[in-house]
Amino acid sequence: MRIRNVDYHVVETNQESGRGTLLLLHGFTGSHATYDAILPMFAADFHCVTVDLLGHGNTDAPLDSARYGMEEQAADLIAILDGLGVRAASVLGYSMGGRLALGLATLYPDRIRTLVLQSASPGLESEEAREARILKDNALADKIRTRGVADFVADWEQLPLFATQRSISEDAQDKVRAERLNQRAHGLAGSLDGMGTGAQPSLWEALPELQIPTLLLAGQEDQKFCGIALEMKTVLPDAKYITFSNAGHTIHIEQPEAFGCAVRNWLRIRGGTE
Repeated sequence: MRIRNVDYHVVETNQESGRGTLLLLHGFTGSHATYDAILPMFAADFHCVTVDLLGHGNTDAPLDSARYGMEEQAADLIAILDGLGVRAASVLGYSMGGRLALGLATLYPDRIRTLVLQSASPGLESEEAREARILKDNALADKIRTRGVADFVADWEQLPLFATQRSISEDAQDKVRAERLNQRAHGLAGSLDGMGTGAQPSLWEALPELQIPTLLLAGQEDQKFCGIALEMKTVLPDAKYITFSNAGHTIHIEQPEAFGCAVRNWLRIRGGTE
């Protein structure tokens, strides 16, 4: 789809569903393929729209990092929904995609029916923390531009955040690695510069006013994001929090059946219809 002068790769499943639309947003280094294993569980009930976010997968990767900003990408997603004739959608976002999903809901609350946020955050509260994170993300972006995607992925896979992925099957690990390697250096770098955790605006102050049913998901081995989810639950007006045992940051990969069932069952109750 040609969206605001950018070509987006968009996959639709079960277009005829009368139960509503589910927009699925992947994380950093991901693509629409992130949800391949669990998409059939959702598509049985919902019209699913899976998007390669800006700079990722088969979507364009602009050279201007400002184009990757949260407000810009949120406007792109609304234009995609408009192009598909979708008035309101439920949104499932993982990690970076969860931050974008939350930004989308704060900017366009009348277009979002429900939110599912997996291993996500509203950003950093203090200016000092944001400035420090921007420096860190900019340095990583420069490293990706200089050393390339393969070298970056080799380091990225060793982060403690993804340690629990080593317990999944070799085939599943290979699929995740292939998805990460199928990226462009300038796309990943632009994403970090434009919509890294430091670059995005803090959304914490908006949470008490967000009257959208929200499902918060975290793996028990991912203590940082368990804490963030619990804190979010205390300030969101309508939120449910679920943790998953034997899982870390990537619940949808480490516990796909449990993750899919939990999300599907909640959406059946709270997701509504078009």
